[in-house]
Amino acid sequence: MSNFTNPLNHKDVRPPILLILSGPSGVGKDAVLSRMRDLGEPYHFTVTATTRTQREGETDGKDYIFVNQAEFKAQMEQDGFLEWAEVYGNYYGVPRDQVKTALQRGKDVIVKIDVQGAKTIKRLAPNALYIFLAPPDMDQLEKRLTERMTESSDSLKIRLETAAKEMKSASWFDHVVINHRNQLDLAVAEIQNVVKIARLNQMETPNVEII
Repeated sequence: MSNFTNPLNHKDVRPPILLILSGPSGVGKDAVLSRMRDLGEPYHFTVTATTRTQREGETDGKDYIFVNQAEFKAQMEQDGFLEWAEVYGNYYGVPRDQVKTALQRGKDVIVKIDVQGAKTIKRLAPNALYIFLAPPDMDQLEKRLTERMTESSDSLKIRLETAAKEMKSASWFDHVVINHRNQLDLAVAEIQNVVKIARLNQMETPNVEII
């Protein structure tokens, strides 16, 4: 367990924001973050470690840190993850040092994570900003997952069942942003506005003593 020391001692310097972006599989979290990177948003975009197979078009170290199970479990044993979980048969983990180092430097941090993981982090960092990215409806989500052509029929069924459960948790988040089809920039703009208001309100430093 490490202690977080806030280097931002001057009263006129706002503390960094820890933004947790969550939502069901296929809702467009990766697309939103990619667009925010393209716009030059001044965040540290946390790169999640995973044991799942790298997909076409993904870049190791940018989209995910791709590792095998032995490497992942070694990191688990060294307490190297802020949060980790097994999702659809693969392991995912948020590297602790990435988040800790960026916050200590006063940089805003975005963590993309599933709903289960978001609830875990909520217990560790209750003052973080929690945003739920949602589809317009479940039919649209099913269409997106089908068009992605990465799931078997059984896998698709499981993802949709999980998504339906996760949608019931949307009200638990600070904000819900709807990602409409072909309107990615609107979702990004709404997230930007939520963060802008949070900055103006001078949010408290995230409770990251455990990080």
